[in-house]
Amino acid sequence: MTIGGKTIEEALASLSDMTAGAVPIGKDEHLQRIAKAQAYMQAQGIAAIYINAGANLMYFTGTRWYPSERMVGAILPASGPVEYIAPAFEESTLKDFMLVEGRVNTWHEHESPYQLFVDTLQRMGIAPAAAGASAPRIGICESAAFFIYDGIRPLANGYALENARSVTAHCRTRKSVNEIALMQRAKDMTLAVHVATASILKAGITTTEVEEFINLAHRKVGASGSYFVIVLFGEATAYPHGVSYVQTLREGDTVLIDTGCKLHNYISDITRTYVYGTPSERQRSVWNSEKAAQQAAFNAAQLGVPCEEVDAAARRSLEADGFGPGYKLPGLPHRTGHGIGLDIHEWPYLVGGDKTPLDVGMCFSNEPMICIPGEFGVRHEDHFYMTEHGPKWFTEPAHSIDDPFGLRK
Repeated sequence: MTIGGKTIEEALASLSDMTAGAVPIGKDEHLQRIAKAQAYMQAQGIAAIYINAGANLMYFTGTRWYPSERMVGAILPASGPVEYIAPAFEESTLKDFMLVEGRVNTWHEHESPYQLFVDTLQRMGIAPAAAGASAPRIGICESAAFFIYDGIRPLANGYALENARSVTAHCRTRKSVNEIALMQRAKDMTLAVHVATASILKAGITTTEVEEFINLAHRKVGASGSYFVIVLFGEATAYPHGVSYVQTLREGDTVLIDTGCKLHNYISDITRTYVYGTPSERQRSVWNSEKAAQQAAFNAAQLGVPCEEVDAAARRSLEADGFGPGYKLPGLPHRTGHGIGLDIHEWPYLVGGDKTPLDVGMCFSNEPMICIPGEFGVRHEDHFYMTEHGPKWFTEPAHSIDDPFGLRK
């Protein structure tokens, strides 16, 4: 039996720390990322970019700093060393968190960090354009709050401000071997948690109790806990990101669990859907349609193919089984997949309109969910990454509705 039959204590005892040998991204790789970004900036004619606190700052410099109402980040010129900008009272702390060292330009609470930013560009040799001359292009981090851009804009005469996404996405969408290894381990950890979670289900258990178990289970495999968790029973499974109320499990309910964890800042995100008890023919049919759509998306994910074609392949499969068309319900109301890495949702996206060609190192979720309001929903979510030979699963898709984890002998 793969669904139910174990106590919480037995299920937790079946898990152990899975993080041995997992190595965080080192300084050398961060320096390689900076060099790659600078080569791209030089080729594109971008003079500098501002990298805001958060995932982008972590990616390029290894400096962990959470964004807030104060401007903290880094200036990456097309050539030369990276420099930081931060409140003066945070300088020592920022240096403590630095992996890639650099000069820290500081501002006091009554001063303008935006003026400091412009002044620093000039000191770095990136001067504003004279009248009639071409203005240096300055990218502003796409994740920066609007107030940062709004503060810089009126002071940036002689500069051409633009979105730094062309640089950040160019680098971050193509994962390295080390990044993929960390993501693989994180996903292995979460899949083990899924298996353990299915084993504790019983009539009368609540979604809250299951969520609490998943958090403990993620800790048992070596994570700091769940990065996120969604547990849904019955009709509530028709709503992709959950409902506001607690549900109690009953015989014959569809169960949808979507969860993930972090390992050295890289994220897992896996969904499993199955039935507690004996599946009905309706549940079985929809479950199999979802599996077929997920496989159709995977098969379409070939090097050079536009991202949108992967989404189209999933929809064609669903429409052949009577769902949709398009976003119409019953059917798939959202994109087929998203990029993943340091952020749980990052570019590019498997959705109509995203014409980004699939390239080696790109990583995606594959989750063409079927939603049937008033009945139930089914989402199989696994992730794949692009290799020189095409797509490769991080985790193998669910086996069958009767044996979702392929554990029966």
